[in-house]
Amino acid sequence: MGEIKAIVVTGNGTNCEMEMAHACKLGGFERVDIVSIYEVLRGEVDLEEYHFFCLPGGFMDGDDLGAAKAAAVTWRYARLSRGKLLADVLKHYIDDGKLIMGVCNGFQLLVKLGLLPATGGAYFKQTATLTFNDSGRFEDRWVILKTERRTPCVFLKNVEHLYLPVRHGEGKLIIADEGVLETVVKKRLGCLHYANLQGDPTDKYPANPNGSVENIAALCDETGRVFGLMPHPEAFLHYTNFPRWQRYKTMPEEGHGVQLFRNAYHYLKRRF
Repeated sequence: MGEIKAIVVTGNGTNCEMEMAHACKLGGFERVDIVSIYEVLRGEVDLEEYHFFCLPGGFMDGDDLGAAKAAAVTWRYARLSRGKLLADVLKHYIDDGKLIMGVCNGFQLLVKLGLLPATGGAYFKQTATLTFNDSGRFEDRWVILKTERRTPCVFLKNVEHLYLPVRHGEGKLIIADEGVLETVVKKRLGCLHYANLQGDPTDKYPANPNGSVENIAALCDETGRVFGLMPHPEAFLHYTNFPRWQRYKTMPEEGHGVQLFRNAYHYLKRRF
């Protein structure tokens, strides 16, 4: 078996790249590189050398045209120095059994690129969006998440609940097409749901911080290998990341977010 490599692509306002790279290392990846999107576009970095493509959170392009919208237009039609379309490289990632993950602004980018939910394999056709929270304010809080039973998402294997922070102003998932929404529900592509203290999915604020349809906090595609979520798993990697850790006599040293990256690593290790 060869070295399993992760790439974290940053630039234009993303600001969680170091945390995401650290999460990959804790998950087991032998090599993790942080690169600028411009290094990719200039051909200085070959995305196809990597197995795990990570899009961290932040405020891409200042969210001036809506969260990640400007980046989605750029990425959709960007041509790499070797003549390939960036979109074709991303599609090859999916076809080749590799993994793609986007968190917060990265999730918004995947949705607006049309890589999620991509029902029926219709990649690069936008069928959902993420828009302003129902509260009308930026939400910075910790939330309980419940995993959808029998979801195909490879990142959530053996994960039932998570406790993670959110920090976003545009996290409300909308799927206007009833057919697409029906498929998302039927095929369990809404793989994480905002939950109450009892661990049950809820649409009540503030447990559901944005008002997303079906209380969805995360989406995967039908392969289970493209995954995006609004909460930040890379922000809970150690018990000291937890805001109330000093109130507990004991806590597991590892934060809830690490398991998602470990699942990604083990999936790739088996395949490659």
